[in-house]
Order: sequence, then C-alpha cells, then structure tokens
Amino acid sequence: MKYAKIASAITLLTLLQGATSCDVDETLQGQLSLDQIPRGDPAALLQGVYNAQRDPIQGCVSVFALEEVSTDARIMPTRGPDWDDNGKWRALFNHTWDPNNERVRDTFNQLEGIIFASTDLLRFDPTQQQQAESRFLRAWATYLLLDLYDQVLYREPGEPLNEPAKVRQGSEALNYIVSELTAIQNNLPDAPVSKATKDAARVLLMKCYLNKGVYANRQSPTFAAADMNQVIALADQIINSNKYSFTTNYFDNFAPNNGAIGRENIFTQENTFGNSGPTRDFWKFISHYNMRPVDGYNGPATTAGFYDLFEATDKRRGVAYDISGGPANPGRRINVGFLAGQQYNLLTDAPLTTRGGAPLSFTRDINLSETGSDLEAKGIRPNKYPVDYVSEGKGGNGCENDHVTFRLADVLLMKAEAILRGGTATSAGTYGATPLAIVNSVRTHPSRGASALTNLTLDVLLDERGRELYGESWRRQDMVRFGKFLLARKDKPLSDPKYLVYPVPKNQVDINRNITQNPGY
Repeated sequence: MKYAKIASAITLLTLLQGATSCDVDETLQGQLSLDQIPRGDPAALLQGVYNAQRDPIQGCVSVFALEEVSTDARIMPTRGPDWDDNGKWRALFNHTWDPNNERVRDTFNQLEGIIFASTDLLRFDPTQQQQAESRFLRAWATYLLLDLYDQVLYREPGEPLNEPAKVRQGSEALNYIVSELTAIQNNLPDAPVSKATKDAARVLLMKCYLNKGVYANRQSPTFAAADMNQVIALADQIINSNKYSFTTNYFDNFAPNNGAIGRENIFTQENTFGNSGPTRDFWKFISHYNMRPVDGYNGPATTAGFYDLFEATDKRRGVAYDISGGPANPGRRINVGFLAGQQYNLLTDAPLTTRGGAPLSFTRDINLSETGSDLEAKGIRPNKYPVDYVSEGKGGNGCENDHVTFRLADVLLMKAEAILRGGTATSAGTYGATPLAIVNSVRTHPSRGASALTNLTLDVLLDERGRELYGESWRRQDMVRFGKFLLARKDKPLSDPKYLVYPVPKNQVDINRNITQNPGY
C-alpha cells in the first residue's frame, strides 16, 4: 500500500533526524541537488503527511498513551500473564519511565517523522494552500513534541542529512509554532474539518497561549492576562462563525459516521475502511475476549476516582447508543462511555461470563497488578468511540470513525478557563459571558444532561474538563497546567518534578550532539 511505503520512509527519515557524521565511520560524499531529485506530487505527498498522523495520534499506544495512561483517567493493569509487556504500561501510570521506554521512544520518533515529511514536501513546489496545510501539520506535531518532551528536532527543507538536526525547546519552540500558525492562517481552507483549516489553526493557537506559562516553567507556571485575552479572542472568532453546535447525542461526535453528524468537531483525522486507522483500538483494547459481537483484548480501565467525577444522570458517563449496522441491543445496555457492572451479549441480551465461567461484571476496584480468579473482570472500561460494526464485520483493521482532535466544547472550556485566570470576559454566541455560565452551557445541554454547577473554581474546572474530554488525549496536559499531575494517587506515589516532561529517547541523544537530555534523566 502507498501508505505503508510512506510510513516506512518516514520511520527511516526520523532516525536520520538525529544522525551526525562524527559518530559514524563513513561520511556521505555528496548531497543531491534539487534538480537531481525525482519530482514528487505535492498532493500525494500532503496526503502522506495526513496519513502519517495515524500511528502516533490515533489509537491507544503513542500520544494517547503518554497523555492518558500517565493520569488518573486510564490504567493499563497487568492481568496475571496478560498485559505485562515488560512493564511499559505500569511505568507510564506510576511515573517510573526512562529514556528507553518503548512508548516514549516510538512516540517521539513518529512525531518527528511527521515534521520531516511535512518539511520535505515544501521542496516540491506545493500550492499556497498545500504549503499552508503542510506547515500546519508540522506545527501540530511540533506542539505535541513540545508538550510531551520539551524538545523538538527540526531541519530546513533540503538541509543535508549528514548534519545533526537542530533543536528547539520551551518558549523558543512555542514562539515558532505561534509564528507559523499566524503566517499561514489566511492561506488555510475554511473546510472540511478533516483537513487543516483556519479554525483548526485558531484552536491550536488557543492551546499555545493557554499553556504559554507552562512551557516557560512547568513546575510553577504563571498566566499573563494578555495571553488569556488571546485565548478569549480566538474562541470568540470560532463561536461567532456559527459553524459548530452541540449534537443531539454527545457520542455522535465519535460515531462511525461522525464526519456527517459530529457538528461539534473542528479538526478530525478522516478514516475510511481499509486505511488501517487505529481508532478501532479504543474499543478493541477495553473489550473482554468474550464480548459479542466484537471481542477485544481486555486491557485498560479507568480508576474509581475518575469514574466518580460523574453524576449518575450525566450522559457522558455512558448511554445505549444506536449504531447503524450494529446489534439490536434488546436490553438497551450501555455500549459507549464507561462500561460498568454486568456485561451482556448485545445480540441476545444473554449475560456474559469470563473465560473461567464467572459473571463478566466490570468492577470499580482495579489494581495496577491484578492476580486472582476475578482479574479478567476488574476495572470499569472507558470507550468514547461507538463500535463500527460494519467495518468490524469486514475484517481487517479499518474503521470509519474519524479521530477527533479539536471540538467546540474544548473551545468553550478553554475560554472559561482563560477568563477565570484573569482574562477579560466577553459574550459570544448563546453561551454566556462568565466562566460559570459558559461551563454550565456545556454541562446542562440535553446531550450531556448534567446538573448546573453553582460555583466554579480552577479545581472544579479541571474536573469538568475531565468529564467532557476524557479519552481525547488532553488529561495529562490539563493536570500539568492545573498543578495536579505529580500528586500521589492509588498505585502511584508523589512524583519527582522531572516527570513533568518525558525524556528524549536514548537513541536520539546518543547520535545528536545538539540534544541535551531533559534534567533528571
């Protein structure tokens, strides 16, 4: 497949990102000039950059793992002999990772691959819009690397590969992202949401300004009113466009046909069956082996403390969701959200059992290492993406659920936070002007059905972001910004401040003299 070839090339080129000739016995004897290089089709190359996002950003093993498994929202327990994987998941949850951790290493390399591919495309005479889209995707990958590692390797288009990649860190990297997004914004398209658009750039700029103080000092961030006002102004531009609104059902945003019905979505990654989009990992990872009609891998769960953040009436906690081409679900069992308690066959409503014959009843209690006869049923299972039964029935690894990156609700919650942190309140749309009113406009919408809050503090807002955005790869970033990431919780003691960032993988440090490993590693 073309995508497989592009992905392999990106992996190879990522390794070359850090290469330096002084560390090998032979040196490259020449560099091809531009007229010696076969001319690539910019449109095909750009699609390759979009596709290169899938492995690091979709699924459950790369960006998602680093942003969610390291928090209170997601736990990947070792279940007897299952899911040990040399302890890499436990290391993420209890903050004991090191520069050799497989998930830390692969995520870094995959994101750097996006940066290389999007930069390389610029050599092949792209149109103004193609160039803008490629630079957006580069800025997006750069942002994720900054957030996770505080270091970003980069090259200029056509720069010799036998020279070590240069490094941007902290505020320098953030300023670069802001300057890039500002420069390209007018050349980005207005639609569709599955591509880099003007509004996608606005949301990413909101993330930059909201976290600006974090990237300057992660342990003791400060929040300047001017930066918060930038967040608010960008939010108002998105709100006043009237292009986005709340869906009738919260889970429509994540459904197999969310490209058509996900009216809250601002930036997604398009999937079609056969294109190996790993979004299906979201339901495969959490489902038990005996769940029908789709069996799974029986891995992750959520913690009891995180589950308890939700009111019983909050529809975001779980609903019986009707899926086109899916089972009838005659018992109207919860099939998306958080799966708790006894589980049922969604075709017949017969109670399910574990492989040992015990009732398959997902429990609140979960330990990082599970033993005993009931280990298969431990832990409430979180899944935000309704199963694409049509694609599952065809076999393979495809799914139609477009992966969601930016949504209207996140824009509103970021605006509320910016006002709460000292920005000037404004009124846009029908959502109110105060942080409390804005948050309640999200909570109390019929698609959520939660009760109105009577007061709003930063701690309450962090909880609300957890309820609204669980499983969307923002939990770690939020906990760092709110000063909660290092705190002790079940199975995890108080963390050393070095864990506010991940280490640069050892293989990159060893071959690039421009990299200085993050402190403490």
